[in-house]
Amino acid sequence: MIILGINASPNGKKSQTGRLVRGVLDGAASCGAQVEFVDLCRLKIEFCIGCRKCFDTGKCFFDDDYQGLLDRMLAADGMVWGSPNYSFAVRAQMKALIDRMADVIHLQSFDGKYCCAAATGGRDDKVITSYLSANFLDLGAYVTGTVGAVVTKGPEVVDAAEKTAFELGKALVADIRERRVYFDQRQAIDANRREFQAKIRAAKDAWRNQYASWEARGWP
Repeated sequence: MIILGINASPNGKKSQTGRLVRGVLDGAASCGAQVEFVDLCRLKIEFCIGCRKCFDTGKCFFDDDYQGLLDRMLAADGMVWGSPNYSFAVRAQMKALIDRMADVIHLQSFDGKYCCAAATGGRDDKVITSYLSANFLDLGAYVTGTVGAVVTKGPEVVDAAEKTAFELGKALVADIRERRVYFDQRQAIDANRREFQAKIRAAKDAWRNQYASWEARGWP
């Protein structure tokens, strides 16, 4: 079992968001999972230009670190994504990654995976964990849970969140092993799938790879 952690903070080893991402990974590792940590700021991921080439061919216009990271995500059984709150949004590197995943979203390529979201902020962390969780559902993945901390409330808040993250990592492994079904999330995932498939059918001549991919899977 592989659990992949992706941290979008620019602060390296000093990152408080990174502490939460690593906390989830540590909890997963304590249950026997193989864990990997990715510092997103060390990768070169270009901004999506909306050309939709990936919809048609399955390949992105850019030749950068995105495909390698995507391969690692697809190989993982579970993930934790983390970002600090920058003006009520994920950091630019995380947004660039998500924007590049439009093809992956339409194909719901994370179907069967389980994920967690981690965030820190000066005023609010939940706006970030909610955003990341919504993207996981778009991708077809279940959300085991979230963890966050408002860092201005003091170091003890981050300490407590790190402990919560450790327990969340253990819960993530349990979900993967048990193949837990979150019925409310399943309804949201299925509704997203129907929406994506309707768009792909309508644009099948222009979005050939997406259409062929769903055809190969037999649609739902």
